[in-house]
Amino acid sequence: MRYTNPVIPGFYPDPSVCRVGRDYYLATSTFEYFPGVPVFHSRDLVHWRQIGHCLTRPEQLPLEGVASSEGIFAPSLRHHDGRFYMVTTNVNGGGHFYVHADDPAGPWSDPVWVKGGGFDPDLFFAPDGTVYFIHQEWGHGIRQWEIDVGSGRLSGEGRSIWRGLEDQFCEAPHIYHVEGRYYLIVAEGGTHRGHMVVCGRSDGPEGPFESCPHNPILTHRARVELPIQATGHGDLVQAHDGSWWILFLGIRPVWGAHHLGRETFLAPVTWENGWPAVNGGEPVSLEMKADGPPAHPWPAEPVRDDFEAPELRLGWNFRRNPHAEDWSLAERPGWLALHGSELTLDDAGSPAFLGRRQRHFDCRAACLIEFEPTRDGEEA
Repeated sequence: MRYTNPVIPGFYPDPSVCRVGRDYYLATSTFEYFPGVPVFHSRDLVHWRQIGHCLTRPEQLPLEGVASSEGIFAPSLRHHDGRFYMVTTNVNGGGHFYVHADDPAGPWSDPVWVKGGGFDPDLFFAPDGTVYFIHQEWGHGIRQWEIDVGSGRLSGEGRSIWRGLEDQFCEAPHIYHVEGRYYLIVAEGGTHRGHMVVCGRSDGPEGPFESCPHNPILTHRARVELPIQATGHGDLVQAHDGSWWILFLGIRPVWGAHHLGRETFLAPVTWENGWPAVNGGEPVSLEMKADGPPAHPWPAEPVRDDFEAPELRLGWNFRRNPHAEDWSLAERPGWLALHGSELTLDDAGSPAFLGRRQRHFDCRAACLIEFEPTRDGEEA
C-alpha cells in the first residue's frame, strides 16, 4: 500500500496504539488542553478518525493553574479481556492514573490512581496473568512493578529494568511479548532533533534486557536534511494481516520552526535476527510504500461547523478546564456564544477560548462573528 505521512497531522504527539481484531485504536497526549487524550479508530493504520476522548470530566482531568506543556503527558492505550485501559500522568494533578472503558469511544471511568514518580507509564499484561506497571523515573531509567488493575495497588519491590542505550533519562517504555521473547522499547535523546527509539530484549518480562546491536532502531538525528525530524516515542503493533508497524511522533520543521506541533507518523517494521527493524533501517519518508492491510478510508469530516448539534464536535479544545458561564451552544441555537473574561491566553487560567488544531501548512479559515463590546478594553 501507499500512504502519506503524517497519518494524523497536527498537534497529536506521543501516540500509543492497540489492536482489537481488525480494529486499531490510538491515543495521544494533550498537556493543558481539555478534553484530554483523544481516541482515534482505524482499520488500516493509515486512515484515522477521532471517536472520543478518554478524559471529559473535570474530576478526571483537573487542570487549574497548569502551565503550557504541563498537565497530561504521554498516554498508553491497551486492551485486555474485553476492556480498554488508558494510563497516563497528570504531572500537576495527582501523578500516575488510569481509566478504563468497555467502549473506546467512552464513557471512561473515574481515575484509578497509582503511586510512583516520573511519567510515561505503561501497562503490560503478561501471558501468565501478571500485570506490570512500568514508567520513566529520573535517574533510574525504566522502573517496573507488579500491579492489581482492580485497585491500582502496586506490589513487590520496584526495580529498574533498563537504562536505555546512552541516556539514563530514557522515557516512553512499552513491553511486548513476541515469539517467546520480551521486547522493551523506549525513547531517548530528548524530544527535539536528537529524539530516537531504542530496543532491548529479554527472556522474561523483568529482564535483564540486552540492547539491540542496531540501536537506535529509529532516529533522524544525523539527517538534518530530511523533511521529518525529531522522530521518537513509538509504539509497536502487529496488524491483522501479520505485518508489524510502529506509530511514532515527529515534526515537519519549516525554517527551523514546527508550528503544526509534534505529529503522528507510521512506518513498517520487520524482524531481522530476532530484532525489530524500522523501515528496513532507512529513514522514514513523507510518501511511503509497504505491504499492509487493505485501505479503509473514512468519510471526510465536514469542513464547516454551524454549531447546530447539542455538543461540540470532537476537534474543539479548551485551554484548561472551561468555566460553564463562559460559553454556550444552547443560548443561541446555531451559534457558539462566548462570554469574555479578564483572563487571556498568557494567563494560567481558563480564558473564554475554544480552538482547533492547525493540521496543514496550506489552509484557509473563516469565522462569522457578532461582537457587542460594552466597555473599554473588550476585544474579540
